[in-house]
Amino acid sequence: MPNLEVNYMGLKLKNPVVAGSSGLTASIDKIRTLEEAGTGAVVLKSLFEEQINYEAGRLIMNHDYPEAEDYIRNYTRSNSVENYLSLIEEAKKSVSIPVIASINCITASDWVSFSRRIEEAGADALELNVYYLPTDKFMSPADFENIYYDLVSKVTGILKIPVAIKLGNHFTNLLGVVDRLYALGARGVVLFNRFYEPDIDIDRMKLTSADVFSNPSDLRHVLRWTALVSDKVSLVDISASTGVHSWEAVVKQLLAGAKTVQVCSLLYKSGLKEAGNLVRGLSEWMEKKGFDSVDAFRGRMSYRNIPDPSVYERSQFMKYFSGIH
Repeated sequence: MPNLEVNYMGLKLKNPVVAGSSGLTASIDKIRTLEEAGTGAVVLKSLFEEQINYEAGRLIMNHDYPEAEDYIRNYTRSNSVENYLSLIEEAKKSVSIPVIASINCITASDWVSFSRRIEEAGADALELNVYYLPTDKFMSPADFENIYYDLVSKVTGILKIPVAIKLGNHFTNLLGVVDRLYALGARGVVLFNRFYEPDIDIDRMKLTSADVFSNPSDLRHVLRWTALVSDKVSLVDISASTGVHSWEAVVKQLLAGAKTVQVCSLLYKSGLKEAGNLVRGLSEWMEKKGFDSVDAFRGRMSYRNIPDPSVYERSQFMKYFSGIH
């Protein structure tokens, strides 16, 4: 049997399949099921800064005493934080696989001190799920990126556990951003975040939500950047996320240079035990190819290791469709 163990940000995982942050990792029963299915680690459902602020705002709107606003905000935040810390503590008692906490935030403020409490609660690592939509036309790309750098530098400066940054792909120079994040102490990056996207119902003339689940074709974009980042910023660990719907997709991301592969939509659509099929498929493929460990083939198809690296840089269809009329 091949050895599927991997080292992700200094954490020892029995295999590279990680259950990504979602509602599926918000309860102890489901986390246990994921471990039993064979998952190598779990990323707990994110604690959302926006959600806490939204809930506090709703309570304040229904309150007749303006002077109570600070109390309501602090109570809402404190209650959400305590519940999350309890989830971490219970998860660590219930499973033996690494438990990675997750914060979805856009400001440093109280989240820096909260990250220390996450560490104290027993989390093996922290995934910072950061996204700031650049809607201010007067902000420069540097202003936008500094929001990330400020948060990361403050959090990594006080924690001993490893920190990964879950990124969106809307950066002018993603390689430069990842390199800077690594310099500021981030041990890993998750490529990429999947955001809420709006859609329009043209019959009811209402704004709706687009499909929240990924599809297999989403893998291609992540594959390109995994291959590039794994070589250009080689010391940072990559967890490839989005578009993983089969064991073949897991293999592809590892070949591109990922240390781990996160799965979420597939588990929603096909059940938590589908994680086991990913692990089995990977193991059988390794045995067929004669690889005795993941490191024996990881990165073999990365940017540096293929005969023509420009295929990862090519972004136009001209070569392929120029003859179509």
